[in-house]
Amino acid sequence: MGEAGQRSRLFGTDGVRGVAGQELTARLAMDLAVAAAVVLAGDGGGDDMSRPLAVIGRDPRASGEFLEAAVVAGLASSGVDVLRLGVIPTPGVAYLTGALDAAFGVVISASHNPAADNGIKFFGPGGVKLPDEVEDQIEARLGTAAPPAETFGRVADAGAEPQRYLDHLLGTLPAEPLAGLRVVVDCAHGAAYLVAPEALRRAGADVIAIGVEPDGLNINAGCGSTSLAALTTAVAEYGADAGIAYDGDADRCLAVDASGVLLDGDQILTVLATELKEAGRLTGDAVVVTVMSNQGFYVAMRDAGIEVIQTPVGDKHVSAAMRAGGYVLGGEQSGHIIMGDYATTGDGVLTSLQLLAAVNRRGETLAAAAKMMPKYPQVLVNVPGEASRLGPQVDAAVARAQAELGDDGRILVRPSGTEPIIRLMVQARDASLAERIVSQLADEVRRATGGQ
Repeated sequence: MGEAGQRSRLFGTDGVRGVAGQELTARLAMDLAVAAAVVLAGDGGGDDMSRPLAVIGRDPRASGEFLEAAVVAGLASSGVDVLRLGVIPTPGVAYLTGALDAAFGVVISASHNPAADNGIKFFGPGGVKLPDEVEDQIEARLGTAAPPAETFGRVADAGAEPQRYLDHLLGTLPAEPLAGLRVVVDCAHGAAYLVAPEALRRAGADVIAIGVEPDGLNINAGCGSTSLAALTTAVAEYGADAGIAYDGDADRCLAVDASGVLLDGDQILTVLATELKEAGRLTGDAVVVTVMSNQGFYVAMRDAGIEVIQTPVGDKHVSAAMRAGGYVLGGEQSGHIIMGDYATTGDGVLTSLQLLAAVNRRGETLAAAAKMMPKYPQVLVNVPGEASRLGPQVDAAVARAQAELGDDGRILVRPSGTEPIIRLMVQARDASLAERIVSQLADEVRRATGGQ
């Protein structure tokens, strides 16, 4: 979370994160829970019938055990009943928040981060991520004594509820839509290690599961969506039709074809968007993505007659734009994809089921499906410097470069949200052109900001 003074908000782009036991302590976890109880549960502290309910789930990190205990203690002492879901994907917590009519949900996870890190994030009613202003209200209450509860909350284990989530996932598809497919699934020794292989098997696939032996310390270690080597090796070894990789909390997924070639979130979105449009279920014939999506995605959507709605980086922005416009599909290049008909947040297991079902229904290979989107070369450069010092000369340089690229490329210049760095992205049909333009822009930014 950084040293004092380095960060304006405790909440980052996806909850509160830090090194467990150092930045993210049991005391902070309990204080966050008490503050969240006041903000998200309101007054409801009366008898058994009126006490608010919260659900809590976690990934398998060792630190999740003490952080969960601290959060549960904070909630129960504030008059909130708590259902412990155990180890479950983040989207499972989101789904069950709504399905169980809970006042809010809590997830203990640091997603794709290494095992030493952990995090706490909250879902509001219905399983929707909290807007910034509500997170700010929680943060503002930290250290403030909560009103005394009329009665303490009760705590119960709800180990059977993940089955409800699994049944929900399978209920989004016809029976055995993956019949005939051999799939390797890498669960990153994370939250999906039980749910994902079972979901794919029950959907009809022949499943080889790796990354399914969590020990509390090996989450995301050389496996999962951040490290695809183990997956590609296993796909080749077992002669699989496809490989799927989740991150530690399984709110995103990536795929590889039978040759081990990556399909990223943009390519997965291309398959899903065209599938939904063909079925007449793509509301507004539009899909929501962030500014980081590949130019090839825009070309593929234009050719398919699908409008692209653009948001800032972050799945929270994608989700908000989807709700505001009534859109049913959105996501990020990272593989964090939201299918609004079935989920309120990104769901890697749901995405993988829907992707594989779409390809299998068409009788295609994943490699053929990937060709639906021409992937443009993309060059990323970070330049140290303060965004406040960017001026007209940089704007003019960007305008000249975009004119040179025309409709066959994109440029993005944006400040980092966490450090004094300007992030440059250039996409073009030709890699050498992208590299030349990003180099020129980096020089302009350095001159403007005094960066090195």
